[in-house]
Amino acid sequence: MATGAGAGNGGSAAAPRGVVIGAGPGGYPAAFHAAHLGMDVTLVDPEPNPGGVCLYRGCIPSKALLHVAGLLRETEAAADWGLRFERPEIDLDAVREWKGTVVGKMTGGLGILTRQRRVRYVQGRARLAGPRMAVVELSEGGDQTLDFDYAVLATGSRPAVIPSLLPGSPLVMDSTDALEIAAVPPTLLVVGGGYIGLELGSVYSALGSRVTVVEMTRGLLPGADRDLVEPLQRRLEGEFEEILLETRVESMREQDGGIEVTLAGANLESPVRRFDRALVSVGRRPNSEGLGLESTGVRLTEGGFVEVDEQRRTAEPTIFAVGDLAGEPMLAHKATHEGRVAAEAIAGRPVAFDPSAIPAVVFTDPEIAWTGLTESQARESGIDVDVLRFPWAASGRATTLGRANEGLTKLLVDARSQRVLGVGMVGADAGELVAEATLAIEMGARVEDLRGTIHAHPTLSETLMEAADLFTNASPHFVDRRRERALRARSGG
Repeated sequence: MATGAGAGNGGSAAAPRGVVIGAGPGGYPAAFHAAHLGMDVTLVDPEPNPGGVCLYRGCIPSKALLHVAGLLRETEAAADWGLRFERPEIDLDAVREWKGTVVGKMTGGLGILTRQRRVRYVQGRARLAGPRMAVVELSEGGDQTLDFDYAVLATGSRPAVIPSLLPGSPLVMDSTDALEIAAVPPTLLVVGGGYIGLELGSVYSALGSRVTVVEMTRGLLPGADRDLVEPLQRRLEGEFEEILLETRVESMREQDGGIEVTLAGANLESPVRRFDRALVSVGRRPNSEGLGLESTGVRLTEGGFVEVDEQRRTAEPTIFAVGDLAGEPMLAHKATHEGRVAAEAIAGRPVAFDPSAIPAVVFTDPEIAWTGLTESQARESGIDVDVLRFPWAASGRATTLGRANEGLTKLLVDARSQRVLGVGMVGADAGELVAEATLAIEMGARVEDLRGTIHAHPTLSETLMEAADLFTNASPHFVDRRRERALRARSGG
């Protein structure tokens, strides 16, 4: 892809010119890879360096704060191991400064890589003015027109807003506001029991807020398997003030420096509550407005996502879309792979975005991770699967970490082919363990492949091997009685 007229970056005159609009985890990999493939690339974004929401206001700052929260929780848990600490003194200014340093190092590093990749970076907001032209409203003032042969749209998403829940009030935060940690309110209402609400609720709880979570469905983390969510929910019930399921917020109003909230749901003793602050985390919406799509043939879905094919090409042949803008799942790593596919498709390579598994991780404590099919998806699809569950109570490593009672690794195995179709985990560092499982699914591994792979001892990764052992109930550390009875019934024993 390339820059506009007169904006060459050292590429040959014949190199395809293109523009990448949005420099998040979908946009900058697309630009970098396109430049690597010999194209002439311009990357446009409002921020001074690449990174997007993920780096500036999402994935990275939230994980930095979750690390702080985890250390605070560990100082409390250490009493069970014979170590007693005084309550740590929290310096919010220093915490914010450290978080900013983390973000600054990473975004600054991407700025250096942009120059090394010979990608031209333009700071501003771009909109399409046709299928081969974009106009950039420059941050420094004025406009710049960019002609291109191809464009990749990677403008990401933003927090969804519920008009009845005081949008714009200084007492109501979205995820971006919450990451600023301007203060630690004595009481905090979290509206939404998805991963963003639970992660940020965990941060504020560790810092000292009394947190109440309201979720309108029957369980936290809708979409995740219940046996993975249950250990997390038990732990959060001990950390949070209250978790209210099948409950919704009917209204909010500012009152006496706080928020009066009216709730509706079953078994509510007091539907009217008061909180010092509220965090609304009810999902995200794609940033498809204001892009000038009406000047092109690009089509949108009812949800505002850009329609794309397997190569991430839109209905307008010169324009591609990746990341949150191109649909669910709205995950940074999915966007990165889409960006690479788009760049290769523009280069004429025979590629398609067709993964067998996209891992998902909830960075709470304990972490939850899954990849491939979930158990509920397999059941709904009528796929005959064997579900193998290895409890971490039988893991030596989990026991040494003091985390044996809340961990679980489970495999979903095709009953006929014995291929691994899905893996789910809850426990310490589950997000690190899911990579091996994703590779196994992508490579078409059978349960015997996981079982026959020697894993280091004592590690949490062994739980994947031992879950695979349960296919024949041959784990050396755990006997699944239900599995044993099922195997006997199959063999006629």
